[in-house]
Amino acid sequence: MAADHLLFSYGTLSHPEIQLDTFGRLLRGEPDALPGYTMDYARIDDHRLVDLSGHSIHAVVRPTGNTLDKVVGKALRLTEDEVDACDEYEVALFRRIQVRLASGREAWAYVAS
Repeated sequence: MAADHLLFSYGTLSHPEIQLDTFGRLLRGEPDALPGYTMDYARIDDHRLVDLSGHSIHAVVRPTGNTLDKVVGKALRLTEDEVDACDEYEVALFRRIQVRLASGREAWAYVAS
């Protein structure tokens, strides 16, 4: 199983119980940060996601354009199928985009829609 993708995780996808439910395994990850973004919080109305995470309020990142802003998280290694599973896990509040992390690596990230 080749983990060819990086996903920047700053929220529930970093939690072991969410990874096991979504991917069937724990993901390898390294600490990293997302510059030019800030953390915000939003109410989730999707009962499946609320039941799985145990929370109706989830973190969401928004771009600020200010390089002094950053969100701390992890760069997780995923397969193509696991990226698809992330898309199924995330709700309409989020959209997946390509970002450059503080480490210089390219990764997917779910940001505010």
